[in-house]
This record gives sequence, C-alpha cells and structure tokens, in this order.
Amino acid sequence: MVHELNFLNEWIPEQMQPGTLFVLENADMGEGDDPYWAVLACPECGMLGLVTRKQIAGLVAVICGSGVCSAQYYIHENDIVARKAS
Repeated sequence: MVHELNFLNEWIPEQMQPGTLFVLENADMGEGDDPYWAVLACPECGMLGLVTRKQIAGLVAVICGSGVCSAQYYIHENDIVARKAS
C-alpha cells in the first residue's frame, strides 16, 4: 500500500497511480453536509473512487470500492494510514 498522497493538478486519468488525489473543481455532488470533494486512486489497487470532504479531513474512513480489494484507510494530512482492525 502507498502511504503518501500524490496530488494531480489536472484531470488526466492515465496519470492516476495508487495514492493519487485529484481535487474536484465543483465539489457539490453527494450529500449536502458531506459532498464529494476529490477523486482518489486506491493506495492498494489503484481503483478510482470519489471521496468526501469528511474523508479528506480524516474524520471518516475510506473503503475501496473494488470487488477484489478490501483496503480501508484514513487520510491524515498528506499521509495514508491503514485502518486498524477493531
């Protein structure tokens, strides 16, 4: 698993490697109090997924949406921290 975020300034899907984050310009989709804020390539498998403002702030865990990957992690500043089993 990649442990540090890599920021992409321009939307070029081919450059989205595991751990790459692209912040959306019009972040108003999704729930009103927690809209989708960015696209993140899973740090484990590279699957692209939308992440919310609370996930970017590290308040809510990110779970990979891939059918073959079960990565669960938090974003803490520019770091990716694996979610500990409870």
